[in-house]
Amino acid sequence: MATITAAMVKDLRESTGAGMMDCKAALTENDGNMEAAQDWLRKKGLSKAAKKSGRVAAEGLIGALTKGTKGVVVEVNSETDFVARNGQFQGLVKMVAQVAFDVGADVEKIKAAKVGDVTIEAAINDAIATIGENMTLRRAASLEVTQGVVSSYVHGAVVEGAGKMGVIVALESPGKADELAALGRQIAMHVAATNPLALEPSGLDPAVVKREKDVLADKYRQQGKPENVIEKIVESGLKTYYKEVCLLEQAFIHDTGKSVAQAVKEAEGKVGGAVKIAGFVRYALGEGIEKQESDFAAEVAAASGKK
Repeated sequence: MATITAAMVKDLRESTGAGMMDCKAALTENDGNMEAAQDWLRKKGLSKAAKKSGRVAAEGLIGALTKGTKGVVVEVNSETDFVARNGQFQGLVKMVAQVAFDVGADVEKIKAAKVGDVTIEAAINDAIATIGENMTLRRAASLEVTQGVVSSYVHGAVVEGAGKMGVIVALESPGKADELAALGRQIAMHVAATNPLALEPSGLDPAVVKREKDVLADKYRQQGKPENVIEKIVESGLKTYYKEVCLLEQAFIHDTGKSVAQAVKEAEGKVGGAVKIAGFVRYALGEGIEKQESDFAAEVAAASGKK
């Protein structure tokens, strides 16, 4: 039995684009023979996935799964929106969410985790080979509380628990689980609609706050306001900004006469205990991915030799 080194696995991965665990298995099955391992991967359709790995995958589905005091949200991308309606892909996203719930939100750990005899990475590569599009497990996040609930909301759902946007919200409370779950879902819907940057002002990136202050200060400087007046105006302007971007200070979409913090406080009587929003995660499909724009007419003209 040949010794399979990390360098051998690396070389095979670079030549085929297959996953690390698949490359190791291929080398083990073929006693370290590189060409035989490459053929082994090709026969299993795993190297075929590599040929598609350079294509931009910005569509797909967000999956959310919550149970009691814990919840996860994952993003699995594909190249086209059409794949999101594919049953195999939907099942894959649900599988990924369940594994993330079990092993945590580290993407590499999720890909290496097994469902039966197959790793998640192998399952993704199988789906690529079968469906014919590049797919990636882009990211995952989890929330957990010691007592209370983690609620979720999926926007644009194409199947239960998976859609175009997923939000999870953690509520720390000794109150009634059913009332907490309903409140948590309302807050998750609010987060989906308003996209807050942080729970409260202290959670904002200092660089973001500084930029906002600088913009406000420059605006009033250009108007000729004295520095002592500018300072007061900027502080007032920041309070307005916090109401726009901080969850607890935002106007609650279900009752705009109240802030989210006020709505949560008022709900405590119905819940039967103090309620604290312990955290939230909002994933929107493809956000931050630079999508490739194509000119279909130009492509057809080029293919036919016309200009």
